Amino acid sequence: TLQWETLGRQFVEYEQVVPYLIPEEQQRRLLDFLPLFLKAWEQSAGIIVFPNIQLLASEVSKLLTKEIKRKINGKPAEEARLALDQLLQQKGEAEDGRLLLKSVYLLSQTDSRTVWNIIGSGLPAALMQCLYLFFTSPLTRTGDDGETNEDDTQTQEMLVKIMLNMYREEQGVEELLAADKLQSLIIATASLWDQCSHSWKVPTGRVLRTISKAQTKTSIVYLQAVDCIKIAIQNLFKLSDTLPACDVCEAASIVLCFVKDSYPISSALLTEFENNDGYQLLLKILLRCEGLKQNEGDPYLDEILDMLTCLTICGKTELKVSGNIVHPQLPHFDFEWTRSSGMTVKNLQAFQVLQSIFQKSNDQYLCGRILAAIGTIWAWDKVNFFLLEWTLQPINQFTDIIHFKPHPIQVQFFRLVESIVLDLSYVPHEILKKVQYLIKENIVPFCTLTALRCLLSMTKKDLLFSDIFRDSGLLGLLLALLRKQAKILRKSAGTHLVGLEGSTEKELNAVMLKMVAALTVRSVRNTVVLKDYGMVPYIKIFLDDECYRSATLSILEQLSVINYEEYMSIIIGALCSSTQGELQLKLDLLKSLLRVLESPKSHSAFRTCSGFNGLLSLLSDMEGALQDPPSGLWTTVGQNCILELVFYTLQGITAALHLDPVNSNFFQRNGLFEKMSEDLGSLGCFWSQGEWQICPSLEKTRTFAEFLDAAIYSSEPFPMWLKNCIWILHFLDHMVKGTIHVESYFKERKTEMGEASRDDQEGSQAQEEHPSYVSFSFRGEMGDCAIVHPGAVCVMVRLLPKLYKEGHSQLSQEIQCAVVDHIQSLVKSEKSRQVMCGSGLLSAIITSCQDAFRNESHPLHLPLTRVFEKLASQAIEPDVLR
Repeated sequence: TLQWETLGRQFVEYEQVVPYLIPEEQQRRLLDFLPLFLKAWEQSAGIIVFPNIQLLASEVSKLLTKEIKRKINGKPAEEARLALDQLLQQKGEAEDGRLLLKSVYLLSQTDSRTVWNIIGSGLPAALMQCLYLFFTSPLTRTGDDGETNEDDTQTQEMLVKIMLNMYREEQGVEELLAADKLQSLIIATASLWDQCSHSWKVPTGRVLRTISKAQTKTSIVYLQAVDCIKIAIQNLFKLSDTLPACDVCEAASIVLCFVKDSYPISSALLTEFENNDGYQLLLKILLRCEGLKQNEGDPYLDEILDMLTCLTICGKTELKVSGNIVHPQLPHFDFEWTRSSGMTVKNLQAFQVLQSIFQKSNDQYLCGRILAAIGTIWAWDKVNFFLLEWTLQPINQFTDIIHFKPHPIQVQFFRLVESIVLDLSYVPHEILKKVQYLIKENIVPFCTLTALRCLLSMTKKDLLFSDIFRDSGLLGLLLALLRKQAKILRKSAGTHLVGLEGSTEKELNAVMLKMVAALTVRSVRNTVVLKDYGMVPYIKIFLDDECYRSATLSILEQLSVINYEEYMSIIIGALCSSTQGELQLKLDLLKSLLRVLESPKSHSAFRTCSGFNGLLSLLSDMEGALQDPPSGLWTTVGQNCILELVFYTLQGITAALHLDPVNSNFFQRNGLFEKMSEDLGSLGCFWSQGEWQICPSLEKTRTFAEFLDAAIYSSEPFPMWLKNCIWILHFLDHMVKGTIHVESYFKERKTEMGEASRDDQEGSQAQEEHPSYVSFSFRGEMGDCAIVHPGAVCVMVRLLPKLYKEGHSQLSQEIQCAVVDHIQSLVKSEKSRQVMCGSGLLSAIITSCQDAFRNESHPLHLPLTRVFEKLASQAIEPDVLR
């Protein structure tokens, strides 16, 4: 602070004596003061505390302006350029110019009032003359390696920063016009780009862009009066034939800046640009950019495209167009001709350049930028889509040529088409007809695939598209194509189709199936069309391939709405004909079956199509699957998958029995619970050999719920056979309560096209892990509850003697006791015992657990006797009691 106060007093003294000094002495006094000023600035970390800073700025700027003019006036360009270098570079003892430059540089970064004082000194015009010389007259130094030295770089940075700070003010732009060099510099960038100073190209562009953003009415009139834009365009036409495309872009972007930035003030420069073939120039330049690497023209190529996009909304009058909204339209579509946004398209000439580039070029980057620009214009105002489609029809016309474009452009284009529906809520019928024709012709399979995915996305948005695409013939077209593909698959059954695996053709088949599935969902009319086409036998052919299966099952599930018997016949038949190793096929079929069985109307068809026997045959086919260690085919299959299949099989049976007395009576009367017991007992985890070894006493006893928690959650080392038994008993327990068909213990596995298929090749370590299940708590759910399926209790009893493993007699009897106690809790209420009447539970107890009844020392003797007595007290099954 003391230093600044001292400087302040010194400057006041300077002001007082200035009127009495000759100019040379005034200049010397000021130049002597400036080093002190710069030193103070450096020592105060750039903070200036100087009351007379505006006056100082004015004096220093005037002196710098005077020195510049003295050095360059009346000299040829090369001499003037050299003189400027000598003035501004730090060379020898003559450092006055450098000192002045650095002082103005610092002062121009303080505040607006100080900058205005600098502008008023005449410096804007002087520096514009300097910039013109630096740009147009490159120095050639003998022996120089062509690189800019450090002093040059510092000088350039200071000069450019001073100009940017001055020219961003409107006063600065007005002042520089006095030099009559602005139009000369603009024209020079358009004519001498290949001859100018390489090191001054970018700085000159920065300065001119800053001036462009601060244009005034006066500067626009000045540029128009000297035909600046006209001459620049003429020169650029010549350069566009000789210069590299990226260089022409850089030069043209400067001229276009003045055209675009001036429009909010006056349309004069835009009119001059248009009247002198400016758009044809841009089209020529941009088409020359084909084949450039993405970053080679950056940022100037992007800048031209962005400015061109902005010019589409520059116009004096709104477009007068009349369009016809074709119906049907989405319910929430509401078209209003509102123009209040000010962002509607008014300049079709500018848009035609964008449209022509896309039509004439197949360059991925250029085409991608054009599509992005169209998306931007639509986002400015939704009306723009209609203004353009009802005049130039860009999307309509692009659809005719999109198959010629690179694949990424095809994807981007159809996303744009999709956004018409998703974002504008508008159905573009004419465009959709062309897209459908593209699919029919299938000239480029990838394009067809991308187009179909676009229509699929639309179809999922609203049911209206189910009617639109049926009436347009798309549904019939897809069915005909799928019939053809199904015949090919049927002929090649058991053989590998060369080139189809993972190919575009296979993806196309998958998307066609998804599209048909989307068109039939909740549309009985479309499902009837599919059936009337005789497509059901062909659709089911696609079940065998996992990538087609999800969509195929969805179609068949829609078929069930009009014919449950046909659906059940197909699914049950596929389940029964599947091989042991086709676990995923079985799981997918069972999950589909569960979805259809949610409708009570399907239960009768399930029974008449031998659904119960079909599902039980799945259990029979898994004989020995849960053996530990596994053997044969099952060594390559994870036990998780096997348990999952058991779970979904029991879910399917329970869903078919749910609230259906006819099916329940059928299942009971035909001894299918006994069959289920046999099939579950043969899975390999239950004991099936020899006699038990009875432990004299149990060291500890746990409830069934505690066993579940310990087997699933705790780190206690449970043998794999026991874990599997507990899981199956848990499934049965939920079957007893009628809740298994609404439970979900296993994570959904989804295999989409392009993803790795599900890996069933699990090692021995994986087989030691419990199944993957969703978060689920077993605690507190083992209390008394209603028995819905008493036959499942009998299954648990029949499996009771098989809850044994040689070498694990203690653990075996502990789990047996836990299960018996649990069964006892199930039948402890009078209501539950009445439900069990006629279930065959007493017979199951007697026949399955004879040893426990005969041996009073057996651990199960007492709990089984209590169960027996409770049931006997209700006079259940008198013949069995006798």
